[in-house]
Order: sequence, then structure tokens, then C-alpha cells
Amino acid sequence: MRVLLTSFALDAHFNGSVPLAWALRAAGHEVRVASQPGLTGSITAAGLTAVPVGADPGLDAMVKGVGDSVLSHHANQSLDPDAPGQLTPAFLKGWDAMMTATFFALINDDPMVDELVAFAREWQPDLVLWEPFTFAGAVAAKVTGAAHARVLSFPDMFMPMRQGFLAQLGAGPGTGLAAQDGEQGAAHPEDSLGQWLQWTLGRYGLPFDEEAVTGQWSVDQVPRSFRPPSEVPTVGMRYIPYNGPVPAVVPDWLRVPPTRPRVCVTLGLTARTSEFPNAVPVDLVLKAIEGLDIEVVATLDAEERALLTHVPDNVRLVDHVPLHALLPTCAAIVHHGGAGTWSTALVEGVPQIAMGWIWDAIERARRQQELGAGLHLPSHEVTVEGLRSRLVRLLEEPSFTEAAARLRAEAESEPTPAEVVPVLERLTAQHRAHGRRPLGGASTPCAS
Repeated sequence: MRVLLTSFALDAHFNGSVPLAWALRAAGHEVRVASQPGLTGSITAAGLTAVPVGADPGLDAMVKGVGDSVLSHHANQSLDPDAPGQLTPAFLKGWDAMMTATFFALINDDPMVDELVAFAREWQPDLVLWEPFTFAGAVAAKVTGAAHARVLSFPDMFMPMRQGFLAQLGAGPGTGLAAQDGEQGAAHPEDSLGQWLQWTLGRYGLPFDEEAVTGQWSVDQVPRSFRPPSEVPTVGMRYIPYNGPVPAVVPDWLRVPPTRPRVCVTLGLTARTSEFPNAVPVDLVLKAIEGLDIEVVATLDAEERALLTHVPDNVRLVDHVPLHALLPTCAAIVHHGGAGTWSTALVEGVPQIAMGWIWDAIERARRQQELGAGLHLPSHEVTVEGLRSRLVRLLEEPSFTEAAARLRAEAESEPTPAEVVPVLERLTAQHRAHGRRPLGGASTPCAS
């Protein structure tokens, strides 16, 4: 079986698919990973074969251009479809328009889609697995007749928002939006994402349907307690931590058991700089833990260290340490709310203080608090005393550790990537178009 994985060029969104790619390779399947050139080094460092397509999408410029005011639009808005007074028609319409224009169409621009489709036409994958915002993967699958599925490594808040939006506009059962004049398979004129995908698929002579958004199924690595209701068929899979292309070396000090409760402090890799909107000042975090009878391991790079005015005596500064090696020795973790850090802490059974402030990071942190396995402290509300008091609670109240252990057991009850591979083989046989499309042929889209 030939499997094409695709993700836009951001490590945090690619890393979650690496263990599944390894499992597929170990089972004897051919695997290629397509992304913009900026991800090539990360793909090859993971021992996988890269296919560069398009050009890097300029996400840093987008974040700075859009600005804090828009990105933090979600800070006081729950993405939970059951939350009262939330996900109003105005919010969902604005979210759909904003995300399509500033994110979805940016990371799946025409050159990226066209080059991905050209490769898929040449290589003829049987299955395309795509990061849930890399809709180019769905387009390539539809053009070539491959089966295709999303790979989720964070709670799928996007899909219930999408389904709620479609319902508000008037959805046809199982087809996405009902089109004007009763025509099936066309996007509603107020559906920005659907309109953009309809135009993109139309360049290849294909109609739009909601499968281009949902995939034929999803591989979900999030424990069931964090999965929102969804109409999309789901294959559960255990999350296996992968920390990316940085060196994964266990230092000598980590081989000695701590004599005091150990706490990990990390602000992640994606949002490490102070220029990232709503980043928490490193100095503030370290001041909050100063004087506590704990050992703190803070993962800070040279740029972050340069921002420090004082390092408390109970803090060990390291540039990087593999979280899956560090966290089993920790009593708690304080972090930025990123999906990889959150997932690794969850599967290691470590209570968390998550300073999530955007999109699904907020819902992860809120749900973790609801389940008693951690506390949520939005980054724009962080104070020295507020963070300190929460950390003391996490360390002194055993209920947090007990709840975190229950979530770890829930995560471990899911099948491993190796156990999921036969399921993907069966689903691919069911969903792939009969017969292979001929190799070669035109690799350019139809005229619009």
C-alpha cells in the first residue's frame, strides 16, 4: 500500500503523525510525506521520505499581520458547542471567513495544491493521511481516487464548529451545505471555506462535497474524554510522544531520582519568542516558583534566557530535554498549552497548569480542569501570585495526581499505531476508487 502523508510546514502540526508513519513503514507500506520546503528537514530527521511542494507559507508574517486582537478573539469565546450563549451565528460566520482567508488558503495556496496533486498523479497513493487543516491532501486524494483521512493530534473543536455553522446556514443530510436552487454538492454562498474548496476542486473538474473538509474518516489520538461529538467516523489511536527533530538525549542529571518534587516549565517550541501574541514572560513564570521547596527544570533557549533578569536557585535551565523522558520524573508541569506538550503530559499522567489562550488550547485546558487533572490559567491572566497558588495546589492536593493517572489509563486503552495499521488497510480497501488511475497525464488543473 502506498501512503501519502501531508501537513503544512509547521512542526507542531506534523509531529503527531510521525509514529503512525513509522508503524506503516514497519508494516511494509511505502510512505511519503509532502509539505512545503520548510518542513523537509523535520521530515527527514524523523527518518521519513520528504516530498517538497509549493513554497513556505510565511506563517510568522501572517501571525504578526493579523495581530493579537484577532488571534485572541477566542480568549473569551468557548468553542464548546454545548456552552450556553457561545458559537453564535455571527461568531461562526466571522471565524469561517477569517480562518479561510488568513490561514486555510494561505497554508494550502495554489502552487502547493498543484504540486501536491501533480505528485499524487505520478505516484498514485492508495491512502492519503492529512493534517486536519491541510485540505490540499483531500484535494489530491479526490483527484487520484485515493482513500483519505484526517490525522488528529489535538481535540477536534473545528468539526463541531463547522457542523454548527452548516446547521445555521441550512445543511443537507450527509452532504454538507444544501446549495442554491436545490443543487447538491455546491457550497453555500456564505460558507467561505466551502466556496474556496469548491473553487479549488473546480480547477480539477471536480465538484465540492463535505468530504473535502471531513475526510472519509479521522484517526484521533485524543482520549475519549476530550473528543467532542462528531458525525465523522473515527478510528481511535494511542498518542505516542515524538518531540521533533531536536536531539533526544537523556542527560546525566536526569538519570538521578529527584530529592524534591520536580516541576517542568516549558513554553514550547512554536511560541518560544516574546513576539508571539500573548506569550507569557519567562521572568514572571520563574518568579512564581522562586522559594518553593521544589526542583524546577525549565526548557529555555538562548533567546529566552536573554530575557531573564534573575534565575532562582531551585531552577535548572536546559535548552532541550525530551519530554517523554523528563515527565515521568515530574510531579507537575507548567506550560504554554501546546498540543504536543499537553498530550505528552497526559499520557505520562502528570498534572498540568496550561496557559492556553487560543483555539483548542483553551478547550484542552478547560476540560483538563473539569476532569480534575490540571488547572487552566489563560496567558493574559497570569500573575506571579496566581501561578504560584495554582502550582502549590497541584503539588499538595492528591486528587490532581489521581485524576491525571485516570486519564493516562484512558489514553493507554487506545490501540497503538501498529494495531491501527490493519484497520487503515481495511478502510483503504473500502474507500479507494476501484482500479488505479493511469500514470502520467496532465498534471495541471482544468481551466476555471
